[in-house]
Amino acid sequence: MYTPASFREERLEVLHGLIQAHPLGALVRHGDYGLCADHLPFEIAAPTPDAPFGILRAHVARANPLWRGAGGNDDCMVIFQGPHAYITPAWYAEKQRSGKEVPTFNYTVVHAHGPLRAIDDAAWLMDLLERLTARHEAGRAMPWTIADAPADYIGKLLKAIVGIEIPLTRLTGKWKLGQNRSLQDQASMAHGLALDTQPGAARALGALIAANVTPAS
Repeated sequence: MYTPASFREERLEVLHGLIQAHPLGALVRHGDYGLCADHLPFEIAAPTPDAPFGILRAHVARANPLWRGAGGNDDCMVIFQGPHAYITPAWYAEKQRSGKEVPTFNYTVVHAHGPLRAIDDAAWLMDLLERLTARHEAGRAMPWTIADAPADYIGKLLKAIVGIEIPLTRLTGKWKLGQNRSLQDQASMAHGLALDTQPGAARALGALIAANVTPAS
């Protein structure tokens, strides 16, 4: 991924924060017929000596050939996409002066690299599912838990999935927030995105840009 210095994000807590906030990753690998991608919800665990950038964990259907290719020498890559939005040149000061501006697209993204491991263990899978469920059900008035379903039903479903784990050896972040623009332009972008008529990614990106704008000393 092409990452100019002004857009490079290397703080581990920030990179992990994007993964936690946007856990659906695209796992890219070499399959039997070339490049392929699987879209999976991941959790990110703390670094270890063997995984200096943390550990990604997820599960796949047993019928998915992904896990059968684990354990090789090749790394896979998981892409996590954060907030993104179109940036109109109308928000730039130079547009008003000379018109010499063009649109762009700002975004945040993390690329995570590491070897793929398969974990075919019911206890490990149950622990993972309980953590994922607790996290995604948090905040609901009546959170669903695995115990809400019959034990034999859960046991049957457990046999139909396999766990995967990726100890991360490289983690690359790109925060393209207009850091190469003037503070005036950055503030204008943040303001414009905050007023977007379709709330969501655009407003989230605007909040990131606003947090990145610091007055000149």
